Amino acid sequence: MTELTKTLELKLVDPNAHKRRKLRETREAYQHALQDAFDARCTTQTEANDVVVNYDLSGYAKNALKKYVPQLTTTYNADELHDNHPVRFTNEGLRLDHKPENAIEWYVKIPHHEDYHLWIPAQPNPEQRGWLEALNAGDATMGESRLFERDGTWYLHVTATRNVEERSEASADERTAIGVDIGEASLVTVCHRDDHGSPTAPKLWADEGKTVRQLRKTYFTATRRLQTRGSEHIPESFGEDVWNQIDDLFHRVTREVVEYAESVENPVLVLEDLTYMRESMDYGEYMNRRLHGWGFAKLHAQIRYKAVEKGIPVETVNPRNTSRECHACGEVGYRPKQATFTCTNDACWMGEYQADVNGAINIADRYLSGESHSREDTDGDDSAEDGGRLTAPQDTQADAETQQETLGTYAS
Repeated sequence: MTELTKTLELKLVDPNAHKRRKLRETREAYQHALQDAFDARCTTQTEANDVVVNYDLSGYAKNALKKYVPQLTTTYNADELHDNHPVRFTNEGLRLDHKPENAIEWYVKIPHHEDYHLWIPAQPNPEQRGWLEALNAGDATMGESRLFERDGTWYLHVTATRNVEERSEASADERTAIGVDIGEASLVTVCHRDDHGSPTAPKLWADEGKTVRQLRKTYFTATRRLQTRGSEHIPESFGEDVWNQIDDLFHRVTREVVEYAESVENPVLVLEDLTYMRESMDYGEYMNRRLHGWGFAKLHAQIRYKAVEKGIPVETVNPRNTSRECHACGEVGYRPKQATFTCTNDACWMGEYQADVNGAINIADRYLSGESHSREDTDGDDSAEDGGRLTAPQDTQADAETQQETLGTYAS
């Protein structure tokens, strides 16, 4: 069994004027409590509690704040808060009710304050119906939920965790390791070795990488032009449209990656461990911002949950030098061009090789050599799954996390 966590999105359907007013009151009280606790630089839950206890919020929102503010001040070292932080509730805060006989089948109970709750009909992502049914039946557990408004419509993001059976009982030695290399030239590259140990059936999503680069360039160019004209923010609708186009492309590519794995006997998808990259490597300011803003975490999260839903295991490996080592001899080489790897070992038969395919094979080989890791992160605050919403590059992780919860039509 594999434990899988996923963020479910529910669109609140036409709350009346009274309920809209109560939702706004909850949001405003939460924002004030968050700002005051942040301004007080609360570093512990006890300190945060002393601030938020006086606000007219449910205990579920207060408890979520007590956990969140110390993360902002100590883990993310945020200098300031930005707008549109979603209202967070701990896992006990929400209730689901299913009325299959009704035109709108799902209803959610949202806490307003201590003894006052709002029942509101909700429309889920149709692809996530099975997850909601599992929550309703007790076959999945609910985690933290987040409430926010976008373009006049209210949404809930609900974290759910369930156990999924693996498709095959094959041992690690019997599995076919498929290396997954995520980059900016080729968005994703996959490859595995055949029964004779030779790299076989590589697949590259190079055109998709080009499309994403063009969309990102469009966004940044427009942002810079607006800034030179004295405008601080790009219109939200423009930014959302750009990132939603990338989001849709990511979903298609990650689905095709899993389909590739399904075509292989006893597959295991092998990814680079993003936690190791964040915790143990200093890439400098440019690369750190790139890791936060570029879609590495989102692609990881989508591949992971789509694979696990199909019963395909996913492992992670140490990413050090996977793009710089020769998969044939292990010598550290170089890339004279983005798509070309050159081995510096004169005795090696390979010479030059497609760089992304070389990286994918190295990633697969790390698993075959027993270097795999079963975790993405240990504290649940900065894992690939938590980075599942696509964001524009941000100056701080706290800023990125905020937008991760407010962009896109459906949660990952």
